[in-house]
Amino acid sequence: MTNQVRATVYANKAGAEINPAIYGHFAEHLGRCIYEGIWVGEDSPIANKKGLRLDVLTALKELQIPVLRWPGGCFADEYHWKDGIGPREKRKKMVNTHWGGTVETNQFGTHEFMLLCEEIGAAPYINGNVGSGEVLEMQEWVEYLTASEGSPMADERAQNGRAEPWELPYFGVGNESWGCGGNMRPEYYADLYRRYQTYVRKYGDKPIYKIACGANVDDYNWTEVLMKQALNYMDGLTLHYYTVPGTWQKKGAATGFSEQEWDETIQKALHMDELITKHSAIMDEYDPEKRVGLIVDEWGTWYDVEPGTNPGFLFQQNSIRDALVAGITLNIFNQHADRVHMANLAQTINVLQSIVLTEGDKMLKTPTYHVFELYKVHQGGRALPIEIKDERLHLSASTDQSGRTHISVCNLSQAESVPLELAFDGGGASDRWQASIVAGDERDAHNTFDQPNRVSPVAFTDFKQQNNQLSADLPPMSVAVFSRI
Repeated sequence: MTNQVRATVYANKAGAEINPAIYGHFAEHLGRCIYEGIWVGEDSPIANKKGLRLDVLTALKELQIPVLRWPGGCFADEYHWKDGIGPREKRKKMVNTHWGGTVETNQFGTHEFMLLCEEIGAAPYINGNVGSGEVLEMQEWVEYLTASEGSPMADERAQNGRAEPWELPYFGVGNESWGCGGNMRPEYYADLYRRYQTYVRKYGDKPIYKIACGANVDDYNWTEVLMKQALNYMDGLTLHYYTVPGTWQKKGAATGFSEQEWDETIQKALHMDELITKHSAIMDEYDPEKRVGLIVDEWGTWYDVEPGTNPGFLFQQNSIRDALVAGITLNIFNQHADRVHMANLAQTINVLQSIVLTEGDKMLKTPTYHVFELYKVHQGGRALPIEIKDERLHLSASTDQSGRTHISVCNLSQAESVPLELAFDGGGASDRWQASIVAGDERDAHNTFDQPNRVSPVAFTDFKQQNNQLSADLPPMSVAVFSRI
């Protein structure tokens, strides 16, 4: 038995609201994310609703996804939205140069994406094309989406079957402009952003939250330049960081990995806290009131692709290790809720750290899905501070609008159960509690189409309440959420 770990939750010191958008997702035209994953077409033998897979729609709706980002990613800066509207049989095709050189049919376009968001209850976050697109193209896309009848783009939208405008809460002006989106310098992009965002006009009653392309990992100079030169023109600034256990040339396998690779993956996931802290400090210099949100719209694990699959499709299996990365990262976002306004896991289906995998007419929920399922209770709550001095456990806590406290705990050890003594400053442990847990029996435990529920949430009862504290014995490789009822 290892030494007991003590943590204190300050239940009467509620902080910033945890924006539900922190629990967002990202769907790019990449591999089998859109086609086969989300879109099968209306003539498919796979059950669908207007071409959208029904099993996937159900799974995404159950997860209460607050926001969904589309169409990329690198794909966004070569995507021309007019190719994806109108009769599908007449839509222009293109080559997806970034992801496998496949032919993009544009069968899934603006109308299909907005329908998807409506079906699952997610707010749409659209990324516009700055890298290869013109200002007019971006302006007309926003008009097409949000203008009322009478404007040229609204009339065209009506001709394509949608009379009423959509709501467009979020719009990103370019993606990874420091890399695949144009290889720009921050000074150049800052000026370009100021120009392009001018034409992301508000046609309806509600404003559009404008998101500027931010830094790659620890490029703090990029953040400095954008905050200095474009602060008054943005509502959000992005950050991209992937958890890669090896190197970009040899990332390691998604399953069958070593004990050392587990530890390296966990440590690199924890690095997100340092990145957010340092980027936030720069943003605080220019925006002490924290008006501008840090938008972590690409995050997650990235391994070598599964053997025998297209290297450009980025398909990887998803194990209990990924569940721990998700738990750690969401805890970090909760802890930084004063500055992090949105985050989007990469990516929703069949790509990188997916929440859903499909194969033909079969679908399964990954361990990462189940972590998001457990963490739903944090959405819209207020973050609570936690004090803990042990690196084996990683926690976050919140209180919801009904005053209920929720505590998420990750046991990062792949071998040891950790006894936790959870004390409350401000009361709480005298109430009734319940808990659920996702755990693995091996360090690469994962779900397959033969065993789709091997790693799934179950009720957790190995805890007790006494003297204003909870005591629990947390199994290795586990993510648990305790909720006051």
